[in-house]
Amino acid sequence: MNRMQTFKWLPGATLLVFILAAVQVNAGEGSAAAFRQELVAAALQRTTQQVRYDGAYQKIAYPNGDVAPDIGVCTDVVIRSYRALGIDLQQRVHEDMVADFAAYPSRRIWGMTRTDTNIDHRRVPNLQAFFQRNGQTLAVSDNPADYQPGDLVTWMLPGNLPHIGVVSDRYAPGSKTPLIVHNIGAGPVLEDMLFRYRITGHYQYQPQRSGE
Repeated sequence: MNRMQTFKWLPGATLLVFILAAVQVNAGEGSAAAFRQELVAAALQRTTQQVRYDGAYQKIAYPNGDVAPDIGVCTDVVIRSYRALGIDLQQRVHEDMVADFAAYPSRRIWGMTRTDTNIDHRRVPNLQAFFQRNGQTLAVSDNPADYQPGDLVTWMLPGNLPHIGVVSDRYAPGSKTPLIVHNIGAGPVLEDMLFRYRITGHYQYQPQRSGE
């Protein structure tokens, strides 16, 4: 029995509530999928940019601050992709860290005692904490079907170097493994590397945008 067959046995008012709820669920799912596709498109656009890998500390503006467009690291791929959608991770991470600094690893890893809008959002462990607190934490698995376009994945590279990238809607030739947009040293690229390193996190982050 399908959903509408079930509905027709309900009293009128109850039926209306169920129909409206179903419409809202479908609209929400459609909105989420549309957002993820926008994020994928923004990430793929990053791969057309010439960017030299440079993670040196720099003072930048706040909010909407950024290092020079021709330099960047893995986190800048994510930051710039979200910013293209009107979402400033610099500001959002900072505000969340101000609200609960102890929830972030800045003291433990870098010995920091307060927030720093120049660098906090450009550090993978901080983004992981932010997405855990404000987005959805998804399962880490070896099944490529579990990784959907627009998902965010973190890895630990050799030498204990944290890394982050965006899952695309494109696939490795002859497989069902999604390609990843990331910058591991040669600038933003689209690459088959999802299972190349140990995955440490898997997230979705779809915040409300200004005007929505």
